[in-house]
Amino acid sequence: MDSRFEYIHKINNFITVLNALYHRASVKLGISDSVFVVLYEIFDEGDECLLTEIYKKSGISKQTVNSALRSLEKDGIVYLEKIDGRTKKVVLTEKGKVFVKNTVARLYKAEARAFDDWTDEEIKEYLESSENYIRRFVEEIDKL
Repeated sequence: MDSRFEYIHKINNFITVLNALYHRASVKLGISDSVFVVLYEIFDEGDECLLTEIYKKSGISKQTVNSALRSLEKDGIVYLEKIDGRTKKVVLTEKGKVFVKNTVARLYKAEARAFDDWTDEEIKEYLESSENYIRRFVEEIDKL
């Protein structure tokens, strides 16, 4: 088999393992995968983010995102704020900030600790290589 295919196989395995780890974290934190993804995107941006960013970055369907948001709104965790036209942003409530601190923020810190034995240079090299791969992969997908 072509060595490139072997590399792709390993990359796909990494992605599968990472997805399984995020699911495992969701279960341990007591939230659904879709709620986790929505809250993670908000936390990653600060205490609020554009709804379109959640759609783009999460990779899950708009219907699933909207269902998770309805649940979070019902529980008083987030609210939607209209910016202009059809643009909306999702904002954590005070209750939501506490909830995120006890769930998603804990995982975010665990992710950071996973790099504890890496040097800054190793992290930078990993990120640069990943960014280059993603950029080129996007170009190849655009050609399909």
